[in-house]
Amino acid sequence: MSATTTMITTDLELPEGPVPLPDGAWLVTELDTRRGTVVRITPDGVREPIAKTGRPNGLAESRDGSFWVCESLYPALLRLELSGEFTRELTEVEGEPLLWPNDLCFGPDGALYVTDSGILVGDFLIDGKPVEGAESMPTDGRVLRYDPASGDAWFLDRGLGFANGMAFGPDGALYANETMTGNVYRYRLEDGRLSGERETFGNVNDPGYTEGGLRGPDGMAFSEDGRLWVTVFGQGDITVLATDGSVDHRIPIEGRSPTNVTFGPDGETRIYVVEDEHGSLASLDVGVGGLPLYD
Repeated sequence: MSATTTMITTDLELPEGPVPLPDGAWLVTELDTRRGTVVRITPDGVREPIAKTGRPNGLAESRDGSFWVCESLYPALLRLELSGEFTRELTEVEGEPLLWPNDLCFGPDGALYVTDSGILVGDFLIDGKPVEGAESMPTDGRVLRYDPASGDAWFLDRGLGFANGMAFGPDGALYANETMTGNVYRYRLEDGRLSGERETFGNVNDPGYTEGGLRGPDGMAFSEDGRLWVTVFGQGDITVLATDGSVDHRIPIEGRSPTNVTFGPDGETRIYVVEDEHGSLASLDVGVGGLPLYD
């Protein structure tokens, strides 16, 4: 890793969903079902469990100070308080049960936008690892919108090959990725509905990659200059896409299994990356701040 990288902790089990807290601490989820916990990481790297939910995946903070969690073992969207109390707020959409709520973000309309990978965890993983041939398993990956105020929810898209990371761009469009193909898609929205067809924005898979196994895009975040920073699970890097969707550059990281990335708060020019192989949360100076998130 780069000399400008700072390792915050390696005391995590399959970490995901990093969210900064006002006191300099972090909230992170742990996918390993032996923990299955949302944890607080203090500024000096100490792990403090907050709530055991099963297998928490994506995590987002709302304007009221609560947090929303994609619970993937007992599929639901959870509303979580830092006290550890949580409630199951959404378990089905349009009469269909959630399968694998994966990632989520707030949109400019105050609604939550969520990816559902489209397969049950127990069908895709054994002991926390993808089953043999997982990269060719059929999945009905879905993108959905949920309004916490009204409880209304509907699908925006479906049929993706393992829907995964998502983020809103500086153009106001929603971006979501598909792990099985490496594609990042763009969705233009109007009144919370899809306006036009799904657009292929870019692809993060390295054509020179020669290792086997599952790989593809996971969590992602926009920088203030409009570039998209994508963790590529299995490929061991962060692939940065330019504003036209082409590959700007790749940042190799320690470990082959990065799962998510976010920018530091208040214009800080560092990215924060969680990685499964080393159970780590680390930061890396990249010289640009993040695009402000909606809440």
